[in-house]
Amino acid sequence: MRTDNRKVKNTVVSIYFILIIFGVLLATVFKSLEFFVDSTFFVFLGLFIVLVLFHSIAGYFEYDSDGAKIIILNKGLILTEYINYRENKIEIARSELVGFKINNYILYKSLVILYKTYDGRKAKERFNVTLLKPKKLKYVKQSLSKTVKANRKLKQG
Repeated sequence: MRTDNRKVKNTVVSIYFILIIFGVLLATVFKSLEFFVDSTFFVFLGLFIVLVLFHSIAGYFEYDSDGAKIIILNKGLILTEYINYRENKIEIARSELVGFKINNYILYKSLVILYKTYDGRKAKERFNVTLLKPKKLKYVKQSLSKTVKANRKLKQG
């Protein structure tokens, strides 16, 4: 099964644009009105915090379980064609998957994958699935649980 959240990219770019325009608008309004001088710093600090939070949440997610390997990819949405930043990619054989967990925080969702490494140790990888639609997240969860269940049967049998 293959799934991703590439349709969200236009929405994310629009939100970035709106936040930047809002910041420029605030700068011009505060410059022209003198009674906001004391609160200007706090308003821009709040806008900067919102921008940083949104940047940490906005990420591209791709899941591919077709074939012998499971491939999961996370990367940034902006400028990824030019600068490959924030990329997290894992390719594991189906038999190496031990477990998974989906953490649902208020503003952030993450997928934690537990797998066996080549030397037999267990390792964890965390992926941002915040902008993945609930229906697609359900499909990823079904696919991973099916694989984990098959691996448990192979281990017992």
